[in-house]
Amino acid sequence: MCHAPANESVGWRDPGWIFDAVMSGLKGGVKYYYQVGSESKGWSTTRSFVSWDKSSNETIAFLFGDMGTATPYLTFSRTQDESISTIKWILRDLEALGDKPTFISHIGDISYARGYSWLWDEFFNLIEPVASKVPYHVCIGNHEYDWPSQPWKPDWANSIYGTDGGGECGVPYSLRFNMPGNSSEPTGTHAPATRNLYYSFDMGPVHFVYMSTETNFLQGSSQFDFLKHDLESVDRMKTPFVVVQGHRPMYTTSFESRDAPLREKMLEHLEPLFVKNNVNLALWGHVHRYERFCPLKNFTCGSMGQKGKDWEALPVHVVIGMAGQDWQPTWEPRPDHPHDPVYPQPKRSLYRTGEFGYTRLIATKEKLTLSFVGNHDGEVHDMVEILASGQVLNGGDDNHGKVGAVHKVDDVTRYSFSHYVWGGSVLVLGGFVGYVLGFVSHARRQIATERGWTSLKTEER
Repeated sequence: MCHAPANESVGWRDPGWIFDAVMSGLKGGVKYYYQVGSESKGWSTTRSFVSWDKSSNETIAFLFGDMGTATPYLTFSRTQDESISTIKWILRDLEALGDKPTFISHIGDISYARGYSWLWDEFFNLIEPVASKVPYHVCIGNHEYDWPSQPWKPDWANSIYGTDGGGECGVPYSLRFNMPGNSSEPTGTHAPATRNLYYSFDMGPVHFVYMSTETNFLQGSSQFDFLKHDLESVDRMKTPFVVVQGHRPMYTTSFESRDAPLREKMLEHLEPLFVKNNVNLALWGHVHRYERFCPLKNFTCGSMGQKGKDWEALPVHVVIGMAGQDWQPTWEPRPDHPHDPVYPQPKRSLYRTGEFGYTRLIATKEKLTLSFVGNHDGEVHDMVEILASGQVLNGGDDNHGKVGAVHKVDDVTRYSFSHYVWGGSVLVLGGFVGYVLGFVSHARRQIATERGWTSLKTEER
């Protein structure tokens, strides 16, 4: 380890043995059963998984960031209780899928151990019911990596890369996960090199790309060269959709001013690469909210072909860091009133919420659908559809993201009849409720005055 508390007695705990096993000769689309253990130490319960069928033309995945874990005991390190609900609903979805292959994608800020090693054990206890059934893909976040003397820390990033990793410098992350590829960066210390930084793979009609926002991604770096070559080499006949994932977002309307220099570098070096190579979807974590943008380039919404206009194939950026961590930043305030709690939603931000949850991706050769599932009810609350041509079907420039109420009918998520009717109903209902509340409030004040009471606290928040 590289820094406190990871390399001090308060955070350190011997992790014991970590075993890796490779299964070869698997047939596609077959359910396999397995156990882990030995005759001398005992065996685990029997688990099962369904191997990926390369001939499949369907992709199903569950994606999120910043989940962390909960613990059944008190600890001086904060934990994330909402992670229990996220896993509960994903388990429900996995059971409904039956033997259809799928995978989990956790894009950074994984366990929030931050140098306290026992929290990694609790995290794996939490995800075991899903990770023992389906592949669990990850990319690195600031809470797995960042430490004061990390090798890549340009002047503009001094306020960005700090002590968020608790001195782990990517060591537990690198040893507990094995992702495709062989990307790595030396730590510059006695600690082993950091692995699992950037990689890609195909699953059905989707090409998935993972990147690191914590190590060098600028032009001329090995990571940039990998991304450029990978995106330019995609066979769009085989995988018509390209999904890029990383931890810190390129776009957000949360008040994350500390990361502003990094977002500027991402816009300068990565956005042209994404646009040129027709990336369909860019998924980010770090901000502990869900937010979906219009098809974007340089903060400007591209045309979606409505009202006879030509449409543009631009990436749809979605922030999905809402899986468990409960610290929430405010949204970006008005520039001329920075201290007032009024947060206008820019046109480019089509849907945003502070609710916990996860996203569900389903893709065929013709269409990719990304849905946001809320933890409070397990239902879909937002959705975007993208055609193989790159055209985005809903939630775009002409409807300002007002997609209407979303509900479940015969297991198919559909939009309500009209968002205008829905919006009008809300306005009428809101006016009526406002009238009632005003009448009640006036009556209470009048009674209080008549009785000589002094109001000490109002019900306003």
